[in-house]
Amino acid sequence: MKNKGENIVASVRQRLINISKQRGEDPNLVFIRYAIERFLYRLSRSKQSGKFILKGAMLWVVWVGKPHRPTKDLDLLGFGDASADTLRVIFDEICKVVVEPDGLTFNPDTIQITEIREDLEYPGQRIKLESRLGNARINIQIDIGFGDSIVPAPIEINYPTWLNMPSPHIKAYPVETVVAEKLETIASKGVLNSRMKDFYDLKVLAQEIEFDGSNLSKAIKATFDRRGTRIPNDQPTAFTEEFYANPDKQVQWQAFLRTNKLENEKLELHEVIIYMERFLMPPLSAAANDDSFTKKWPAGGPWK
Repeated sequence: MKNKGENIVASVRQRLINISKQRGEDPNLVFIRYAIERFLYRLSRSKQSGKFILKGAMLWVVWVGKPHRPTKDLDLLGFGDASADTLRVIFDEICKVVVEPDGLTFNPDTIQITEIREDLEYPGQRIKLESRLGNARINIQIDIGFGDSIVPAPIEINYPTWLNMPSPHIKAYPVETVVAEKLETIASKGVLNSRMKDFYDLKVLAQEIEFDGSNLSKAIKATFDRRGTRIPNDQPTAFTEEFYANPDKQVQWQAFLRTNKLENEKLELHEVIIYMERFLMPPLSAAANDDSFTKKWPAGGPWK
């Protein structure tokens, strides 16, 4: 006869399998998404919660009410000591936080920490650790960046959960800051930029979310200033035909669509960029000239 813990594990496993079938998603990704959610809950319940702000793909379900691209890791902005030794102590503590039964355990002995070097915009550490759902191992990855301040201020959210589990209450990036950071990356990298996900993400955000022009313009100025990037008065290279007609960019775009199983959306790179230009150039120009920008962007646009 199964004990209570085994019953919870079996129930959680079956319900996650049901979710994967209903959504037509890879069950491994569903299990990872659940493990990340429950780790985030432990973080929110720990004494360390004030040291981290949620960012990245996990926030899409908060902003637009549904997942975006498949989520394989947890992105956080950290404050304080970024050393591996300090983070090991912090995450050891988070793994051991006692919470309502959710079928998962997190093993602090499996914590591995490495410095993030790719696309390094500020210091970062990557943490990998193992969770278990009964006998099933679920490996999760947590990327932590240090050094960015946030304009507008972080927001407090109750993160939506699966299986009616308790929600993590945690500080999170405002969407304006996410837009500003992606725009700065696009503007600063120019034709060397191969991060096609930023173009796609900005398109989806502009389609799904309302924006206040003043807040967005201020976020753009703060982000460019913080990163030491000149705010362009004219079009960034990535908004021009030189970029979107480049054969290499076309190849990178199609590869991004295939990797993320987005071929059915039949999105052309030039159409996405023209749409992005309409969304981003007005607040960008206002930021460049220190002008006020008070228009509103309804979901889908245009500025009014």
